[in-house]
Amino acid sequence: MLTTAPASFAAALPASIPSPPESVWHLGPIPLRAYALFILAGIVLAIWLGNRRWIARGGEPGVVGDIAIWAVPFGIVGGRLYHVATDWELYFGEGGDPVEALKIWEGGLGVWGAIALGGVGAWIGARRRAVPLPAMADALAPGIVLAQAVGRWGNWFNQELFGRPTDLPWGLEIDPAFRPARFADAETFHPTFLYESLWCIGVALVLLWADRRFRMGHGRVFALYVALYTVGRGWIETLRVDPSNEVFGLRLNVWTSILVFTGAVVYLVVSARLRPGREDPAALRAAAPAAELAEPGGEPARPGVEPAVGAEAGTDADAPPADGRT
Repeated sequence: MLTTAPASFAAALPASIPSPPESVWHLGPIPLRAYALFILAGIVLAIWLGNRRWIARGGEPGVVGDIAIWAVPFGIVGGRLYHVATDWELYFGEGGDPVEALKIWEGGLGVWGAIALGGVGAWIGARRRAVPLPAMADALAPGIVLAQAVGRWGNWFNQELFGRPTDLPWGLEIDPAFRPARFADAETFHPTFLYESLWCIGVALVLLWADRRFRMGHGRVFALYVALYTVGRGWIETLRVDPSNEVFGLRLNVWTSILVFTGAVVYLVVSARLRPGREDPAALRAAAPAAELAEPGGEPARPGVEPAVGAEAGTDADAPPADGRT
């Protein structure tokens, strides 16, 4: 009986991973798209974890949300622009429809464009809140890569971005309508969405451990995230079969991963030598409002204006200061 139990359990497991039968549900006239829902869930997760990490590092509550107001829209636009620019023939080539480039809800966000333009939005938000961008990037990095892990499940619902055909037990079933013409007879493919999701979760765990162990700062947690992510992304790209521009026989995203990985490693080394350690927590807090600077029971202090000399000694508080300022 005991010897047959493992065999019975194995027989009960599915021989492959099925794809969801649909990716859109309707709430009355409102379509609910799985891709968009996973993207939104990832954004919420990133903001929640980023806020917790920012506060733990000495920052003020709510700053991450204020910066996300800028970073998220910029990142979505940047991701779409990168996707359209690197696969322009799908929209502007022969038989393409430029209007399709605007249908972001159907999938198609390039992570490099999202990080680049999202970084611009974060820079704007950080300047408005008077906080250092590298420190904010360090706080956000684990949440960002976890958001990517969640977002990849939207590709599963869309039956897109899968890999080469495989007969492995975890092969992904793809409906004939979504298979490339040259693999029309194949039924199961590498689930690259799952590979990348699991890789991103692993990267997040490494970032959390490394940051706690080495007290990383000045943008090095974010640089480590970029370096680790590109290693996995470069390998996963070699498995994918969706159309992609190639340079010297390699997919464009493989070259991008190589270049970005190199830049991230250089930043890690140089930054560690020039600015070791982590930022002073006081540097993460914006200037306190005037009301917080007031003495108990007194009037709010005016930043940059010293109290009148001798006021506590009984001098007329309304008298002009000794240096003649009014």
